[in-house]
Amino acid sequence: MQEDVRAAIADSFLSELDPDLIQRLVEQAIPLDLEAGAMLYPEEGDPRMALVISGLLRVYLISAEGRQITVRYAREGDVLGTAVAVAGPVRTPVQAVTDSRVLLLSVAVAQRVAQTNASVAWAFAQEVTRRLYDVLDEVAGTAFTSVKARVARHLLDLSDRDLETGRLEVTATQQEIADAVGSVREVVARVLKELRAERLIEREGGTTTILDPAGLHRTSGV
Repeated sequence: MQEDVRAAIADSFLSELDPDLIQRLVEQAIPLDLEAGAMLYPEEGDPRMALVISGLLRVYLISAEGRQITVRYAREGDVLGTAVAVAGPVRTPVQAVTDSRVLLLSVAVAQRVAQTNASVAWAFAQEVTRRLYDVLDEVAGTAFTSVKARVARHLLDLSDRDLETGRLEVTATQQEIADAVGSVREVVARVLKELRAERLIEREGGTTTILDPAGLHRTSGV
């Protein structure tokens, strides 16, 4: 097992399991590199379970009209598709926000191990429940907060620290931010203009720099 895979497992809920069970779960696992924008879970295809080794991915929903809303961001140590292993496929595409690396786990192997070992089944049940609570929080945040609050929250979620300047930066177009918060580009453009006027962010091209993380956090209402 490669060192980066070991590190990701150590950061995941799988770390609570006995080493021999972890070894069984990663049988037939395949590492996969994704470029930014690539799809991990296409809208149609075989169910997959994946451990994020590096990078940032987003899980989102699509309306009949093509509108999108992000319901989860996944980073190193996050496991995607646990619910798929328990209950079968679900229509939630997953896209790489940045260049990413994942370990694709066999759903058949995960199901077989969980069905024969109570500790694995319980770990899966706990993880599915955590994800359910996260989705409920996300739905509440979308339904009961303003677009401005949602944009602020997603900018914080998407941000990475620039190694040279030490500032938090987000590389995303206005349309990508609109997709993340379930709005339209024109509305998001107005919100970004407001946030710039309040000196919470500055924006140049497709890069947003967070000038006041604490202030942006207050705006997010989280």
